[in-house]
Amino acid sequence: MGSPDVRIPTATLRGVEAVPVTVEVSVSGGIPGLSIVGMPDTSVLEARSRVRCAMKACGYKIPRLHVTVNLAPAEIRKTGTAFDLPIAVAVLAATGQIPHESLSKLLFVGELALDGSVCPPRGAVAYAALAEREGLSLVCSDQTRLPLALSTGAYGISGISRLKSGVGDLPLLGMGQCCDSSDVGEGTCCLDFSDVVDQDIPKRAMVIAAAGRHGMLMVGPPGSGKTMLARRMPTILPPLADAEKSEAMLIHSVAGQPIDPLERGERPFRAPHHSISVGGLVGGGRPVMPGEVSLAHGGVLFLDELPEFATNALQSLRQPLEDHEVRIVRVDGVYVFPCDFQLVAAANPCPCGHLGDDAHECTCAPARVAAYQGRIGGPLMDRIDVVVDVHRPASTDVIRGSEGAGSAEMLDQVMAAREFSAWREARDEARIGNGARGVARLGFEPSARAFFEDSAERLALGGRAIARVGRVARTIADVGGHELVSRDDVGEALQYRSRRQL
Repeated sequence: MGSPDVRIPTATLRGVEAVPVTVEVSVSGGIPGLSIVGMPDTSVLEARSRVRCAMKACGYKIPRLHVTVNLAPAEIRKTGTAFDLPIAVAVLAATGQIPHESLSKLLFVGELALDGSVCPPRGAVAYAALAEREGLSLVCSDQTRLPLALSTGAYGISGISRLKSGVGDLPLLGMGQCCDSSDVGEGTCCLDFSDVVDQDIPKRAMVIAAAGRHGMLMVGPPGSGKTMLARRMPTILPPLADAEKSEAMLIHSVAGQPIDPLERGERPFRAPHHSISVGGLVGGGRPVMPGEVSLAHGGVLFLDELPEFATNALQSLRQPLEDHEVRIVRVDGVYVFPCDFQLVAAANPCPCGHLGDDAHECTCAPARVAAYQGRIGGPLMDRIDVVVDVHRPASTDVIRGSEGAGSAEMLDQVMAAREFSAWREARDEARIGNGARGVARLGFEPSARAFFEDSAERLALGGRAIARVGRVARTIADVGGHELVSRDDVGEALQYRSRRQL
């Protein structure tokens, strides 16, 4: 019971990263008890009761001494329940109930149940990445799921009763608890664009948006297929690259979301309800958690019924759309969350939804229609490159089950456009370095440039609008395999501007 103090490596989550923390334990005489210092939050302080019950349930002795647990460095606030396991290990080692050997080479994280079993922590991918950087081996619940790239050398533990003989015989984290890209689960996407009939123009717009990573807004009456189109957008995006996959898995793990679909290469699809708060959309809270825009990193963020979202929530998207990251400033520092996503939104043309619908009469007053459309806000609309009308499909095509272009065909167009764009940019790199700037570097035919200048002057397009129309025109040319942007490409790009902006 009088063994020397011990130090156990662990970590705490801060944003989407795990920060190293050392659990220090000192045992002394005095009133028996367990005190935790080092800026713990309520969930960490509650570990005292969980640790005592878990130790008793596993046959360990509750020390009749005063045990002081320090979480160093003390200037960082500690949050979460992942400190249960390292605190229990440190107390057991300090009181001589388990061997000390090799404890300093392991990074312990896990929540304890009252029967002594170890539960998986939130943010396991972040902990595993930190252990790899620090040259340590992760010890966590044997039910923790990690990507194969980070599971090497990680140990799984079912309960603290396994520690009586030391950590030398801990089993490696089972392969069954690691995410395998060959796994097939319920999250596997089985959607296909061939299910959407009589929507060739919106499908064309989605190919352009996917090829150039443009924000997209679909406007149409209820039942026209806007949600069906949006949910199939990930099927025409290339599989996640390794860097994108690692970042996306890290964000989802910290948020407590499953990572299996990401390990299979599926891009995330997030569709928050329009009642979502600003914090839920862009991140925040205490502890600071990633929002929906970060959970959509590398994938699609779908905002259905766009005018129904709170104005402050919509305007909070402006900076993430430009910078591809969210910066949340708190008293204890700045939290940065990546959020490089494909924005897809849908809206009704008016409150009743039937403005411009030949089959139904709109009952909304013009002032009410203008107010409804104005909820989106000009600054946000200026950042949405592709706006397309979605009309109600022909009933005969729906009843007969007609098929249009499928996801495989559309994916081939997107991949070909991206490959052509990469080749063109590599070819033009020297010319761009010699002074071409702005729209000029996109490569316009003389007639297309003259038409673009005349249209921009006639429509009073601002600087950002001109740049975005030029980018859409360049993407349309890439989809068609044109080295120079033609007049038709510019004309089609202008058709994708909002009617209010024109």
